[in-house]
Amino acid sequence: MDKRAAGFGIRLIADILDFFILVLPISAVFYLIKGEYSYEWATGWTWQIIYTLYLTFIPLLWSGYVIGKRILKIKVKRINESELTFKNMFLREVVGKFLVMNLTFGISAIVSVFMVVFRKDKRTVHDLIGGTYVSYDR
Repeated sequence: MDKRAAGFGIRLIADILDFFILVLPISAVFYLIKGEYSYEWATGWTWQIIYTLYLTFIPLLWSGYVIGKRILKIKVKRINESELTFKNMFLREVVGKFLVMNLTFGISAIVSVFMVVFRKDKRTVHDLIGGTYVSYDR
């Protein structure tokens, strides 16, 4: 495995960048459709579904990157260093993040923070489920 596993801070910043980079254009579309600005869609299931689809499919098309990770030069990789597959990303994002996080009422997200901080390989719950890790680009 790559010795340069990405830590908590850079992964958090990448997630924040993704949030704002996605929310602004989507909000503009909703504004054009409804004629008024509202961010209520971003607090419910609509955002969860859009973001989960984004995190599942974009890394498959973009060699492990999403926009925030590309900006910060980190990417999702498979443990065996081969190409990411739909199975990896489905297990990582849909099962590992979306389902497990909702079923545990967010406890798995808290556990994942501690895993990134304290594990040498920096892998989270969803990384273990998906057979992935996040690494600095080389």
